[in-house]
Amino acid sequence: MNRVLMPLAAVAFLGLAACETTENDGGAADYDALKRAQADCAAQGGKLVLKDQGDAQRIDAYTCKRT
Repeated sequence: MNRVLMPLAAVAFLGLAACETTENDGGAADYDALKRAQADCAAQGGKLVLKDQGDAQRIDAYTCKRT
């Protein structure tokens, strides 16, 4: 039974480790970064928009505009 449980536990552990989320510090405009930026901007009464000539894949290419 131990022969089955150890590999099964190892697979489960690796699967959970793969699901770990980390904070985006590279500046990429991924789903979580955009969601946080939109929520922060909405709390200030604005709307998150892409800057002129901005790279949509970079979070610093977005700005909060008052509506």
